[in-house]
Amino acid sequence: MALSRIWSAFIICALLVAGFQWYQTGDPAVFSYMVTGKSTDAYAQAHPPGADGLIETCNTAVQICIKLIGIMALFMGLMRIAEQAGGINLLSRIIAPFFSRLFPGLPKDHPAMGHMMMNFSANLLGLDNAATPFGIRAMQSLQETNPDKNRASDAQIMFLCLHASGLTLIPVSIIAARAALLAESPTDIFVPCLIATFVATLAALLLVSFRQKINLMNLPVILWLGGISMLIISLVVYTRTLAPEGLASFSGLLSNGLILFIFLAIVVGGLYKKINLFEAFVDGAKGGFETAVKIIPYLVGILVAISMLRTSGTFEIVIQGMKQFFAMLGFDTRFVDGLPTALIKPLSGSGARGMMISAMETYGPDSFAGRLSCILQGSSDTTFYVIAVYFGAVGISNTRYAVGTMLLADLAGILTSIGLAYMFFG
Repeated sequence: MALSRIWSAFIICALLVAGFQWYQTGDPAVFSYMVTGKSTDAYAQAHPPGADGLIETCNTAVQICIKLIGIMALFMGLMRIAEQAGGINLLSRIIAPFFSRLFPGLPKDHPAMGHMMMNFSANLLGLDNAATPFGIRAMQSLQETNPDKNRASDAQIMFLCLHASGLTLIPVSIIAARAALLAESPTDIFVPCLIATFVATLAALLLVSFRQKINLMNLPVILWLGGISMLIISLVVYTRTLAPEGLASFSGLLSNGLILFIFLAIVVGGLYKKINLFEAFVDGAKGGFETAVKIIPYLVGILVAISMLRTSGTFEIVIQGMKQFFAMLGFDTRFVDGLPTALIKPLSGSGARGMMISAMETYGPDSFAGRLSCILQGSSDTTFYVIAVYFGAVGISNTRYAVGTMLLADLAGILTSIGLAYMFFG
């Protein structure tokens, strides 16, 4: 119900803003742009942030799902082999002491724990393509224990809020963009990005735990969170000694090496258990294809609403309004120039990436706004995309308090990012 209200509000606000612009300028071109426009059109370039209209956005949504089909089929096929070989159950038993506290409603050693752990691991290393199939499989496993198939369970909300916080160890794509734009030190945003996304994840964990009355003050949770914190600190210390080229090489080796290791471990495990590997793979891959097709309506719906907000000029009005508001209060307004990335990030990953690059091109990659936009880009995941894809994959319409919690975690990441930008570069 919350997502339905937000979706409706997006569309209504976009149309009201477009109507106001028509009234102010007497030019109805905004309406044509909202329907048939493209981000490469002259109108889009003259009215930032440029975005595609409704028709092109629908095509984009379908193209995203088509690109997901192959990846979903591959990893869902491998997951089926891992399940039959007992690998998922083994992983579930290893992490059960920690996850049983965060997901008290799940049966002990439930396979969903293994699926969630694989999703979180892929997210940590920035393996977006691998993280999505693992995450959808986790949602499907959690759906098996959900008594109300149309209403999000506590476990599903906890998992999705942690996933949407986007904890990533190395923001490779952001560093690459800074290097391409000739930043003096492309990796100088690494530590702020890592801290910001870690704070957003902790905020999501605390918010959901408070709502679900989960006690986090117990030894397994403290040990796991302490271990993750030590891992992050160690990684920060090590990567700070690397040159940009060395960091990119290390990240690629770590990420791609993990994928190949997973492949090898699953195949060897299947051979050891003497299962029919190819038959199990094909059986799982079929499910990946069906899931990718199933999420098309959900993705079209959310992306269309976001497109209307962007093409109507709503974002531009909000940014200008915020700048004037903080200037009136006498605050430093440099951070407002980086905020378009933060405002668009929950709605569109590619749009936020475009805003980040635009900020660096406009103000310079080593400017305050350019660096802040990079930190904001790395502080969280794309909330509404995650909601549409993951809840859509299991047919859940009542998301309960998931949307509000994710947005509050995003806000924690945004405020932390702004504070870190002033601390490191202010």
